[in-house]
Amino acid sequence: MANNAEITGPVTQEDIEAAEKLKNEANDFFKRQNYNRAIELYTQAIEKNPTSAVFFANRSIANLRLENFGYALTDASKAIELDRAYTKAYYRRAASYMSLGKYKLALKDFEYVTKVRPNDQDAKMKYNECNKIVKKIAFEKAISVDKKEVNIADSINLDAMTIEDEYEGPSLEDGKVTMKFVTELMEYYKQQKKLHKKFAYKILIDVKAYLQKQPSLVDIKVPDDEKFTVCGDIHGQFYDLMNVFKLNGLPSEKNPYLFNGDFVDRGSFSVECIFTLFSFKLLFPNHFYMSRGNHETLDMNRMYGFRGEVTSKYTSQMADLFTEVYNWLPLAHCINNRVLVMHGGLFSKDDVTLEDIRKVDRNKQPPEDGIMCELLWSDPQPMGGRAPSKRGVGCQFGPDVTANFLTRNGLDYIIRSHEVKNDGYEIAHDGKCITVFSAPNYCDTMGNLGAFITMNGKDLKPNFTTYEAVPHPDVKPMAYAHSFFNLLCQ
Repeated sequence: MANNAEITGPVTQEDIEAAEKLKNEANDFFKRQNYNRAIELYTQAIEKNPTSAVFFANRSIANLRLENFGYALTDASKAIELDRAYTKAYYRRAASYMSLGKYKLALKDFEYVTKVRPNDQDAKMKYNECNKIVKKIAFEKAISVDKKEVNIADSINLDAMTIEDEYEGPSLEDGKVTMKFVTELMEYYKQQKKLHKKFAYKILIDVKAYLQKQPSLVDIKVPDDEKFTVCGDIHGQFYDLMNVFKLNGLPSEKNPYLFNGDFVDRGSFSVECIFTLFSFKLLFPNHFYMSRGNHETLDMNRMYGFRGEVTSKYTSQMADLFTEVYNWLPLAHCINNRVLVMHGGLFSKDDVTLEDIRKVDRNKQPPEDGIMCELLWSDPQPMGGRAPSKRGVGCQFGPDVTANFLTRNGLDYIIRSHEVKNDGYEIAHDGKCITVFSAPNYCDTMGNLGAFITMNGKDLKPNFTTYEAVPHPDVKPMAYAHSFFNLLCQ
């Protein structure tokens, strides 16, 4: 939803009262986690009374919850413009900056609040916490420059890791993943137990070695009479991932899958999800595919829980190794030269070809613009043309952009993920742009269905299976997210 609909002209007392009523109604929807409806009502309140900083700040936090970081940033800035003394607006803007990895800009907002309110202990605490994050990141960067040639995967000494006698979990056989190993691993995880670090490290090292040999755009061939499944975001919802396999069968050479990014973060069983998926990747390398999402990145993992979860369950060294592995995940897949699958979406330029995607140097954190960034971050929009992204990264692209891209590259349609949909999927752009999202009741709050797509190789016609969330142990989403960020987003 666009962050527009501001009007000029005199605001009457009647407008002010109507706007206040709309804001209160919006607050009720916000409390019920219906953020889209809350945003609609805050927008209506702003139309009635565009002079209230509170309305913009409230819409900002609702946009933050929907990961519309660009809109959240714009709203928070507008709230500050309207009321420079409104502390909450600075906190909202700081949270937006942090979501976009712009920690120094967040620090400036906290610094400003501490200057204008020197006795505000809360502001001082937030400034100090943010300053710690900025210093830590600067320190990590300095170390990484010093150790530029160090390859974490190569520095791991597996031989020095002993398997304790009391370990009763699954074991690799001759250092290899087997079907027995994966099925035992999934059962072990259901009991909330932890894979031994020696096997965990070995899986990561082997996956990295495999992915390094893959192109940035992977071609997939599906025979005419065979089924192929595409899943969207999983976001650390391990028990819902198990339900997908229950509904659709375990991955195998006869039951191939593509998981389209955002395997981790938000949900607090991300470690379990990623080791299950990586195990299947090693077991069926030519029948199990994984695309990089915008959450397979350092900034997202730092804020939204994955880095904290890995460090809690294993070590910070393993968290660093994950970053190294994620850098090698392919950016897109093309099924039978007819369907392109990427996590985010299309591009800010008209002339992008499949060959351009294939040539992308992906072994890095995504830049703030260009093909790699847009593959991970862009979203479709119903109107034609392009618009700045609601997320503050990537772009929004219309049905004409999709049609032109498909024609230029001889494709039938695209599949992407990246956005929560109430039905678990959405068909847009005259059937040429399909969104699939596989994490039902996202973050235990959104109430959406999950979905996956099945098709056969002959006609590649998408069929949708939807499902509700299943129960999981009492570990809340974002349990491992940065506590300071959680505090900001209250």
